Amino acid sequence: MSGFMYILKCSDGSYYTGSTKDLDKRIAEHHEGKGANHTRKRLPVKLVYVEEYLGVDSAFYREKQIQGWRREKKQALINGELEKLPSLAECINDTHYRYFKEK
Repeated sequence: MSGFMYILKCSDGSYYTGSTKDLDKRIAEHHEGKGANHTRKRLPVKLVYVEEYLGVDSAFYREKQIQGWRREKKQALINGELEKLPSLAECINDTHYRYFKEK
C-alpha cells in the first residue's frame, strides 16, 4: 500500500507536514477541521507539496525528517529549488557556528 508525505500551507503562512495512506481523505479531514490541531486552528489550508512512497512507513519517516527543517529549507523543497537544500542544511546555531569558525 502506498503512502504520501505532504505539506500544507496554513492561513497564517505556517507549514504543516504530515503523512497518510489516503491523501484525498486526509486533506478533506484537514479542510473539515478534523485534521491535526495545528491545521484546525489555521484554516483554510492549501496542499503545496506531495511525495509518494511505496509504504506509509517510508512516508512517515520522510515526514519526521522534514518536520525538523527550518522554514527556508521547506520553501526550497516546495519550490523545487533542490540545489539550495545542502546549503540550507548547514547549522545556523550561533554556538556551533562560533565553534567551527574558530577551529
